[in-house]
Parts: sequence; structure tokens; C-alpha cells
Amino acid sequence: MNSMLSDIDPVEEMRLRTWARQNYVRSEHRDQEWHPVVLAEMHRKDQEDRAE
Repeated sequence: MNSMLSDIDPVEEMRLRTWARQNYVRSEHRDQEWHPVVLAEMHRKDQEDRAE
């Protein structure tokens, strides 16, 4: 996963992270085939929501 994250263009990474925020779904409903950046951003949102 880390190699895929380091190989991605910064603009594409932001696009994927934005998509993940706008299309957020709870972890049990996520497709594990989604791009690792999308999954990572949704996981980050999970953690933010728990901290509130």
C-alpha cells in the first residue's frame, strides 16, 4: 500500500481524498477493492468522528 501511495500524483491524491470525504460510508459498507487513498481517508474520518 505505501508504494502505491508514494507513486500517486499529488493532485490525484487530493481528488481521491475529496471523493472519499464526499462519499463517506461506514467501514462495514466499504469495498476493500477501493483505492488505498480512499480507504485511508475514510479511516481518517472514522478517527476524527470518534474524537468528537
